[in-house]
Amino acid sequence: MKKLVLASIFLALLVIVLGAYTRLTDAGLGCPDWPECYGTLLVPQSDALVEQANQALPDLKTEAEKPWNEMIHRYSTAGLAFFIFVIFMASLVKKLKGARGPIKLPFIILLLVCFQAALGMWTVTLNLLPVMVMGHLLGGFTLLSCLFLLYLRLTPYRIPGGESGIRRYAKFAAFGIVILVWQIALGGWTSANYASLACTELPICEGDWFGNMDIMGAFSMPAATNYEFGVHEYQERATMHAMHRIGAVITFIYLCWLAVTIYSRSSSGFVKRLATMMTLVLGAQVLLGVSNVVYSLPLTVAVLHNVVAACLLLVMVLLTYTMYRKY
Repeated sequence: MKKLVLASIFLALLVIVLGAYTRLTDAGLGCPDWPECYGTLLVPQSDALVEQANQALPDLKTEAEKPWNEMIHRYSTAGLAFFIFVIFMASLVKKLKGARGPIKLPFIILLLVCFQAALGMWTVTLNLLPVMVMGHLLGGFTLLSCLFLLYLRLTPYRIPGGESGIRRYAKFAAFGIVILVWQIALGGWTSANYASLACTELPICEGDWFGNMDIMGAFSMPAATNYEFGVHEYQERATMHAMHRIGAVITFIYLCWLAVTIYSRSSSGFVKRLATMMTLVLGAQVLLGVSNVVYSLPLTVAVLHNVVAACLLLVMVLLTYTMYRKY
């Protein structure tokens, strides 16, 4: 089962990559119905199927690439759901046979993937409502983290040279996860409202950005029939972007302090390596964020920004788990 969980982790990371690619290529409504695509389980290709799809949804016309982006993401998610179901059933069978092993966490993961599927459906049926888009992103990161936590639960490692004194910093590592997740949520909200390019200057937005910030408007949800390409005013989008940048500074300072503190006060080489890894991944994430602004959101860099955020979260989960459970 451990190998299956590891495979599920990589598949969950792939789903996050595909989800980011789908969103960034404006293919979130590439298939305007769910779970089918223009009324079929496959993307319409032949002239007859395209004509049939156009008749079924006369207000929308099929496109060549966007439906494939969306459906590949859905197929990958379905595969992940199948893997998770097998993991849960294997855990249940082991428990019924009296063997030791986690059962609550696999059940929680199964519930999460079901809820994630519902969020994917609502994202489409509610026409990219930003709350749903952001929730779908956070759901993917939560699912990945829980799968990784399950993998750690199945790994009986111990830390040579560990000391109990460093464990008091475990709560600070856990708080670092909270800060990081909040920052990911701010990034998801910014992306869901198409505000990633609302500020094109560094380190601050154009003009009197602080005086013109509209926090209430930035985190409001205007009524609309379709949220594709955003419905907020420019100043509200600029505020979203500015808040994400402010959150990035706070996250960077806190995680750097945490890494330096843990590295200097731990005698475990493994924990020191984790602190170093966290710093390197954090630095890469900051560089990718800056590159998104400087180079006007290139697709590869924007997708990598999501991937590295997921990797940073996994490093934080590993560090926190190690300090809580292994010392």
